[in-house]
Amino acid sequence: MSVTIELPHVGESVVEGTIGKWLKQPGENIKRYEPLVEIITDKVTMEVPSPVEGSLVRVLAEEGETLPMGTPIAEVATADSPEGAEPETKAIEIETAAPDSPGTTGQLLRDVTPVGPTGGAVVENLEPAGTPAASPAPQPAAAPAKPTYAASPPAPAGPTRLSPAVRRLAQEHSVDVARIQGTGLGGRITSNDILKFVESGAAQTPDAAPASARQLQGKTAADGQETHIPVTPVRRMIAEAMARSVTAIPHAWSTVEVDVSGLVALRASVRAEFEQKRGGSLTYLPFVIKAVVEALKEVPTMNATWGGDKIILKNNVNLGLAVAAPEGLIVPVLHNADQFSIVGLAAGASELAERARTKKLTLTDVQGGTFTLNNTGALGSYVSGPIINYPQAGIMTTETIQKRPVV
Repeated sequence: MSVTIELPHVGESVVEGTIGKWLKQPGENIKRYEPLVEIITDKVTMEVPSPVEGSLVRVLAEEGETLPMGTPIAEVATADSPEGAEPETKAIEIETAAPDSPGTTGQLLRDVTPVGPTGGAVVENLEPAGTPAASPAPQPAAAPAKPTYAASPPAPAGPTRLSPAVRRLAQEHSVDVARIQGTGLGGRITSNDILKFVESGAAQTPDAAPASARQLQGKTAADGQETHIPVTPVRRMIAEAMARSVTAIPHAWSTVEVDVSGLVALRASVRAEFEQKRGGSLTYLPFVIKAVVEALKEVPTMNATWGGDKIILKNNVNLGLAVAAPEGLIVPVLHNADQFSIVGLAAGASELAERARTKKLTLTDVQGGTFTLNNTGALGSYVSGPIINYPQAGIMTTETIQKRPVV
């Protein structure tokens, strides 16, 4: 038979998608569950699979075209397709992964690229905090959408986890960390490992280029006065989502100074023990998350979304964390954050940030947020004006910690 493929429905709040790139061309054979097309939404970019095995007859939508979910986008001829038969419509299912699909997490979303709107900054100090072993975070029974975090240390296989300082040092020297054997705790790469690698002369490769140079590639105008950089579908989606947030939500900002001397002292007192037991660095982030969660419980109207004719108060706190990723900015969601301990929050936030940077997020990871936390302090910022993540009621930024004399 001949099968018509529809643009898949990927979530209740996603009504349209953009064809980013066709991964198969007409005339090419395709296997069942093999990636067929890259789809871009305001939530994620994903490679969606073919629901059947056969040959791609034709594409019904061009790259860059934005269509409503459910629109026919391609036609595939299967082995038993009779001549002249009318094509059968078949939707792409993303709920269940193929039995032999490596690297999936229960959904056929294989290389998900972060594209979500954010307040415009990064959570750069999300150092891997390990995973709770002795005192795991509570897991509510009636929360199927809640991600779980394994109770064992991170496996050595897969993307290398780095502290922010080590990551910046590696980027400054164009070092491929995959070529380095770490000497730190649990085989982690340290700053000394990076510096020794650079001193050995093995760091630079002939085609290595600074990140800024790669990001600014474009076409120089005829007069040489301008460089025109094409806007990718991902960037366009981000721009549209942020513009919608600014125009649809009246913004009002308030800045409050907080004395965090007690927090600094507390972290310092437990940091060594935490890192020894968990195998990762303890940052300020899980403490801040805990404070935000408790505050939202006391002020439930901030843990809400706008429903047009009603205000929707959320019973659970699903905290969005703004994260910098290769293709843009994304806000993965720490579901049921109000039910985690400090250890659980550290592990959950670290895992989400790592999945965002390595394009391993699922659609569930970026849906259902009720409030957003944004750390512009990692950039050295003292005051910032974040953009609310539509349709949430608010967003909070944490700024740089500064020592001041108190009279």
